[in-house]
Amino acid sequence: MAVLEQRHASAPFKDRRSAGRKLAEKLKDYAGRPEVVVLALPRGGVPVGYEVAQALGAPLDVFLVRKLGVPGHEELAMGAIATGGVRVLNEDVVRALSPPQDIIDEVTAAEQRELARREQLYRGARPAPDVRGKTVILVDDGLATGSTMRAAAEALRREGAARIVAAVPVGARLVCEQVQSCVDEMLCAITPEPFFAVGLWYQDFSPTTDGEVGSLLAEAASS
Repeated sequence: MAVLEQRHASAPFKDRRSAGRKLAEKLKDYAGRPEVVVLALPRGGVPVGYEVAQALGAPLDVFLVRKLGVPGHEELAMGAIATGGVRVLNEDVVRALSPPQDIIDEVTAAEQRELARREQLYRGARPAPDVRGKTVILVDDGLATGSTMRAAAEALRREGAARIVAAVPVGARLVCEQVQSCVDEMLCAITPEPFFAVGLWYQDFSPTTDGEVGSLLAEAASS
């Protein structure tokens, strides 16, 4: 425990908003460009994305992704759904397990309900962002496995985004390289080795609440 506490005390990022300000410095070429929109992966990506959007003078919104877990082995993703009604299937898992189509559809429907609930919670009556022809800066607080970021990027591509920039304050080097293959630009502010976990590189990695997400989105919308 003492080692963990020492690692937190010397971590390069004070908290998510501080990390967002540092990340924004590396994205300054996108400042003031009308085609740029910042989309954050809730919940932890929203404080980071808020600071990035403020620094770049870009609109901020959330982009939700829900994993489609294999029944009985929910940690294993057979796909994902995302904002805008996009479903992405993991063909390797589907091919290996051959889940019945009705099972895939049942899991999809359940996760779609949860995604809709969260979108209502975070966005209210505001419509989902229109990314057609846009440069999307897709932000999270870190990259450990990259599965959510990859699913989000594929969904955004299907929705017509012109350019996708994945941006995180910290990530595992190999994962950042893997995500690079499915986006136009991958920006990890730091890629420490050994990596261990995202939270170790923050002095304060307290969970982001739904209330904080809503407040930041409302503040960004009114600025």
